[in-house]
Amino acid sequence: MTRHEFVTSGPFLFESGESLNTVTLSYYTSDREYTPGETVVWICHALTGNADPEDWWPGVVGKGKAIDPDKCFVVCPSMLCSSYGTCGPASVNPLTGKPYLLDFPKTTIRDMLKACILVRKHLGIHSIDCLIGPSIGGFIATEWLVTEPDIISKAFLLATYVRVLPYLTAFNESMRMALLADPSFLAALDLKGGEKGLVCARSMALLSYRTPYAYNLTQKEDDPDTLFADRAASYQRHQGRKLIDRYFDAYSYWYLSYAVDSMNIGRGRGGVEKALSSIRARCKVVYITSDQIFTKELCEEYAGLIPDATCHGIESIFGHDGFLIENDAVAFLISDFINQNIF
Repeated sequence: MTRHEFVTSGPFLFESGESLNTVTLSYYTSDREYTPGETVVWICHALTGNADPEDWWPGVVGKGKAIDPDKCFVVCPSMLCSSYGTCGPASVNPLTGKPYLLDFPKTTIRDMLKACILVRKHLGIHSIDCLIGPSIGGFIATEWLVTEPDIISKAFLLATYVRVLPYLTAFNESMRMALLADPSFLAALDLKGGEKGLVCARSMALLSYRTPYAYNLTQKEDDPDTLFADRAASYQRHQGRKLIDRYFDAYSYWYLSYAVDSMNIGRGRGGVEKALSSIRARCKVVYITSDQIFTKELCEEYAGLIPDATCHGIESIFGHDGFLIENDAVAFLISDFINQNIF
């Protein structure tokens, strides 16, 4: 797939009331120009993912895979506030010549959708055959289904829900507290600010993404008589540092956590049930059986409020992260769903 970017013309108004004169939007597409009428598969990536789905979802996206960029026109934009190209805290503020850091406008899921729609219009795409959204990408996808109900034919909504829940917000706030505990974060001198806090925050996040069973199975000590257990501790340190090694900055993480907390499909629409009843696309809601965030019960409730939706579970011990780990099961369901009356 190929990376592109474009700069919007005219002010970009955020839901918070703040605005920027222009925003730069980064996105990946199939290695060709879009031809009107060809099948479009649009992917909204997860929290710390990037716009290249062949990079973070290699078992699902690629030549010969469930989502084949040669057989359909695949689009994946980088969400606002990501560290990977689209406008966010890491971007240079033209007024100061330095990164925005904590001066970037507070961003919501609906702002992220607004950016996706700008990319869609820029590409000249008038209809999306299949919209795919895992995790926070599913938040954006759900907003899209309600905002432009006539644009999308089908949607595959994976490990996601219709609004943020207190359990998730509690983790988000704990992560923000970890960032604030690093003095360099509020000092905001450069993009390295808050790195130690980010390592800690990411370690916390992983606990919500996985399960006790998975940890107890994969992180047990090689020597059962070891004096002080350290394998799981080493794993947490590694996972926290891994995000920094991927050039993800603490300020983007901070803003993304607040975007997650903004999710409520029913806000200003008469409630969740009324909002979901307006969806016209055929939808498949898929849950991971061990997901501690978006449980089977929540996803079944979600699907039950959409006029034309089914619900399916993927067996996994890996919790929420099962959407990234159980590639064979995810690929099978996506392939089956996409190929129903599309190709």
